[in-house]
Amino acid sequence: MGEQKGRWNWEVTGFEPRKLVERDDYQKASVAPVVRRYSMSVSSASELTKQGFNSKLQKLKDKVKIVKEDYMDLRQEATDLQEYSNAKLDRVTRYLGVLADKTRKLDQAALETESRISPLISEKKKLFNDLLTAKGNIKVFCRARPLFEDEGPSVVEFPDDCTLSVNTGDDSLSNPKKDFEFDRVYGPHVGQADLFSDIQPFVQSAFDGYNVTIFAYGQTHSGKTHTMEGSSHDRGLYARSFEELFDLSNSDATSTSRYNFSVSVFELYNEQISDLLLESGNGLPNIRVGSSDYVVELVQEKVENPMDFSRSLKTAFQNRGTDILKFNVSHLIVMIHIYYNNLITGENLYSKLSLVDLAGSESSIVEEETGERAAEFLHVLKSLSALGDVLASLTSRKDNIPYGNSALTQVLADSLGGSSKTLMIVNVCPNASNMSETLSSLNFSARARNAVLSLGNRDTIKKWKDVANDARKELYEKEKEISDMKQEVVGLKQALKHANDQCVLLFNEVQKAWKVSFTLQSDLKSENIMLADKHKIEKDQNAQLRNQVTQLLQVEQDQKLLIQQRDSTIQILQEKLKGIESQLNEALFSTEKKSTNGSESRTLVQTTKTTVDDMDSAAVTKRLEEELKKRDTLIERLHEENEKLFDRLTEKASLAGTPQVSSPSPKGQAIQSREVGRTDSTNVKGPSGETEGTVALVKSGPERVKTTPAGEYLTSALNDFDPEQYDSLAAISDGANKLLMLVLAAVIKAGASREHEILAEIRDAVFAFIRKMEPKRVMDTMLISRVRILYIRSLLARSPELQSIKVSPVERFLEKTTNGRSRSSSRGSSPGRSPVRYDSITRNSLIEEQIQGFKVNLKPEKKSKLSSVVLKIRGIDQETWRQHVTGGKLREITEEAKSFAVGNKALAALFVHTPAGELQRQIRNWLAENFDFLSITDDGVGGATGQLELLSTAIMDGWMAGLGAAQPPHTDALGQLLSEYARRVYTSQLQHLRDISGTLAAEVAEDSAQVAKLRGALESVDHKRRKILQQMRSDAAMLNLEDSASPIRNPSTAAEDARLASLISLDSILKQVKDILKQCSAKVLSKSKKKSTLASLDELAERMPSLLDIDHPCAQRHIAEARHALESTSEEDDQLHDTAHARKLSGDMAYGAETDVAQWNVLQFNTGSTTPFIIKCGANSNSELVIKADARVQEPKGGEIVMVVPRPTVLENMSLEEMKEVFSQLPEALSLLALARTADGTRARYSRLYRTLAMKVPALRDLVGELEKGGVLKDVKS
Repeated sequence: MGEQKGRWNWEVTGFEPRKLVERDDYQKASVAPVVRRYSMSVSSASELTKQGFNSKLQKLKDKVKIVKEDYMDLRQEATDLQEYSNAKLDRVTRYLGVLADKTRKLDQAALETESRISPLISEKKKLFNDLLTAKGNIKVFCRARPLFEDEGPSVVEFPDDCTLSVNTGDDSLSNPKKDFEFDRVYGPHVGQADLFSDIQPFVQSAFDGYNVTIFAYGQTHSGKTHTMEGSSHDRGLYARSFEELFDLSNSDATSTSRYNFSVSVFELYNEQISDLLLESGNGLPNIRVGSSDYVVELVQEKVENPMDFSRSLKTAFQNRGTDILKFNVSHLIVMIHIYYNNLITGENLYSKLSLVDLAGSESSIVEEETGERAAEFLHVLKSLSALGDVLASLTSRKDNIPYGNSALTQVLADSLGGSSKTLMIVNVCPNASNMSETLSSLNFSARARNAVLSLGNRDTIKKWKDVANDARKELYEKEKEISDMKQEVVGLKQALKHANDQCVLLFNEVQKAWKVSFTLQSDLKSENIMLADKHKIEKDQNAQLRNQVTQLLQVEQDQKLLIQQRDSTIQILQEKLKGIESQLNEALFSTEKKSTNGSESRTLVQTTKTTVDDMDSAAVTKRLEEELKKRDTLIERLHEENEKLFDRLTEKASLAGTPQVSSPSPKGQAIQSREVGRTDSTNVKGPSGETEGTVALVKSGPERVKTTPAGEYLTSALNDFDPEQYDSLAAISDGANKLLMLVLAAVIKAGASREHEILAEIRDAVFAFIRKMEPKRVMDTMLISRVRILYIRSLLARSPELQSIKVSPVERFLEKTTNGRSRSSSRGSSPGRSPVRYDSITRNSLIEEQIQGFKVNLKPEKKSKLSSVVLKIRGIDQETWRQHVTGGKLREITEEAKSFAVGNKALAALFVHTPAGELQRQIRNWLAENFDFLSITDDGVGGATGQLELLSTAIMDGWMAGLGAAQPPHTDALGQLLSEYARRVYTSQLQHLRDISGTLAAEVAEDSAQVAKLRGALESVDHKRRKILQQMRSDAAMLNLEDSASPIRNPSTAAEDARLASLISLDSILKQVKDILKQCSAKVLSKSKKKSTLASLDELAERMPSLLDIDHPCAQRHIAEARHALESTSEEDDQLHDTAHARKLSGDMAYGAETDVAQWNVLQFNTGSTTPFIIKCGANSNSELVIKADARVQEPKGGEIVMVVPRPTVLENMSLEEMKEVFSQLPEALSLLALARTADGTRARYSRLYRTLAMKVPALRDLVGELEKGGVLKDVKS
């Protein structure tokens, strides 16, 4: 039975074709005598036919019974699996509810802990403020700048950290030194960091919610601006104060409290306020500062980090201008606004830190200046005097504070007095020339400090110290308690994170269980459908067989009746024949008895008898033959019908056996019918698809992508994946999905820095793999979508032209249904209820302006009375249960979302341009807004938050799966989007290259260097264009399923090609002109040389039509210059020229002069000795043959000599001795090769040697041709 279930046999044994021997026997029987054919019977043939049909019917019935048993077993298995998956999902859902309750409790505990910390923090701020204001709200620091080189000695001394002494130089006084006490004194050696360490408590107080003002006071050039702004390597109070505020906000901010900062910068000049951020603050909010009587609106620019703060200050300083004289008489105020918000206590605090760079305080200049400058200084002195009065009134605890005396005090009224704190940094110059201004500044600051109320006697001081110590101790205890609370919060957050991780793991398991359940259900459903189809086919075949058997039996009965009728007719005829014969015999006997009759009557009777016998026997024989022929015809027809029936049954059996594979697989398992059916329905491309996929895997182009071990492994695995090696579609699907998951894992492991490299390395292999496997429909479409999204986002990150693409919001893709009933989980997975299908018109409408959304069908679940009773017994409220979305409903929504997303390019663009977390959050918000029964916060089963998470995840998973599903002949939606984006990028690059080539084609070349440069640039542009076109064709082959896509056409490059050809011709012309100019550098040329050179110039001029008009001026100019240089060169006879040249050479050879040879060519002469002669030859700038060889053959390590070889014409009128004298100046190897016994022999050998050496040098081959034409090398031919 197991073998029958795994391997069905469709061969019908009762319909074998007739053997040839039987047909021959039948043919032999057909030619038998008439009497034997007449005696044949068909009863035995009919019996055999009945037995064959009966055996076939019985076997078909047995096979139908086996199929029914298999169908029942599979159905029972599907029911068991569905029950098991439902039970497991129920358990996991309950456990998720418990984890959700635990998560809510942890969140509540964290909120309670933070609410307990808030009062402690407030108390800590109060204690810190009491400690800071123990000696008053106004403090004065003094800082002295270093001396410059030409300022002389210092008149300022620093006895301790709180005292500054000034040597007045007045000898009339008993003590010429005058002491001043401050809260802190800084000498010239103190840097910005040490100064800020004492100012940091004031910044901390501003962060705690108190207004703080810090002034920089002093005369011009005393260091006020340096204290505030600092330098690039030593930052001032502006940058350090904001960095401290930023660090404090990062350390104190929690999930329920946050800090925000903004900055305002303005200038006070001649009692007029100028907002320095007003020009760049279009659209920024304003803030009102000042007292109730004097209010000013300023622009506040929000700053998120120190970089934003520095950028705002830079903008303000640029708007202030560069007038240094104006800077000396104006006040600069930088105001940092601090906003604090606590979600637990509802506390909202606002404070500000004002950093004021005051104008110069010198008063002696007012007497010297007149006009507008004097008015500026008077305004400065007025504002500084008003500031001193306000500080003195505040320290003296007066009731009336004169804020209205100056715009400066009015703007800073809310930061002076009350609970606010003020710090004045007095900057002084330590040199003697500025002593009067120094004393004035110190007296001004002492006026504010000395007005501070005294703390009293020692007992009072001790009391205040005890209070401060107690405050410190309490502050330490509160800080310890706060740290303990923070540790507890960290522990709770860790527990919450652990619970969230468990939730994520369980949710992943639920998703996997759902996927397995969906796969099993789909497989079982397909199996049921296939079995039902096969059962139906078998029923039809059985019915046809029965009909055919019935028809054959009916035909056989009819034939039997006809044969019986014919037999009865034959018997009747035989009886009639016997009767006639008996009558004839009786007549004969009667005639014999009547002997009296004459001979005539006897002759007549005999003639009549003979005639009657002949006539009867002929008629009977003829009728018998006709009947036998009819019978044979009927028998032949029966045999033909049997043959046809056998052929039809054999054909049907072969067709029915096609989807089955009787041979075992490589792994020893039988191929399941559902997997084979799916392969037959999808694998329609055949070998052409494999060929195209193989071609698409070949990466073209000269450049190679950087390879990595992981990329090489993935590329090899993707290219070597062969579906034919697997024995089932399930195994193929498992292998393909594992490869895609390996790709995703490799990209994630590579990280953001190397993500683009590995994606580019495996790009062609991945796309070819997806194209090859898409028609089989065995891959997980969600994995395909994730891989596509990785490549599209990589393309977006590297392509600025794609980053400006706008996509529709997610709300346009969602739609709430208005009719229809909600289906439960049991109905959602029923085979009879299919999800909503979206046709191509719906999907195409998404691309248009009006997008049709995905209809979400959700309603509260209705339960029967029995279900209500069960819920009450379990202690679950029915209204709470109605909010629970069942697993079947989630599966239904996922399937409908998948159907909606198939081929939806607009939805694909939304997925690509929107992060996954943000997209799911938007879907969750839309669900909460449109379905009220899910928006209620409840602690029931699952909870509203859990249901929204499950619904949004189901929609996201369905969309992701649909976007990765191919719709032949088109690929998936993300693949189409990637193809469009890549084509857009390539089109932009081609347009850019076209613009560049158009510019290059129109550029005029002046000399050979520019020609070579333009030629190289055009060739590079053409190479890049071809590379982009090749990549476009490769992408079109790998990203599209249809082979009939629009071909990639080459852009028109006629103008660029014409210019490139013209530049190539021009480059050749200029090189030849350059060689001619080198020849013209000699002072004297021979007549033949000059004539041939002029002819060469004429040939170059005739090549002008091959150039474009834009290149004609350059070529004409260079040819004209060469012609002018050649005509201006003097000429002489060839013989005189060669003689003079030889003398010159002999003179030069005596000194072994070096020559300018660009490239040497080596020749080796084998003379039969152990050491061959090696001679190097080349050409100099004068187109002369130059050799380099050892001076002596027997001393190869001796010095090499370089000589210009004379032409053979030099030796024309020389004797053998004179030739030897000339050769003695040349290397020994050359003289040994050239010298012969006679002068003519030496000239002939030297001519051959000269020709051999010159032909080795490419630059001298034309010269050799000219010498041969002129007859100079005539000895060579002889």
